[in-house]
Amino acid sequence: MAGKPTPAEFLRQVRAETSKVVWPTRKETITTAIMVLIMTSLLALFFLGTDSFFGWVVRQLLALLG
Repeated sequence: MAGKPTPAEFLRQVRAETSKVVWPTRKETITTAIMVLIMTSLLALFFLGTDSFFGWVVRQLLALLG
């Protein structure tokens, strides 16, 4: 088992690993961000509809009791 690296060695290792990363292009980042916004909007609408429906069902059931 190797010992704990010095802070300078740690920074060299971090720099070496970071250089291996394939960073997305600006176009890929924008496209991904737009897709995330679209999907979160669709999911928000879906859950709004689902919540509204179940709220309506509960109100109808409570109206039958009261």
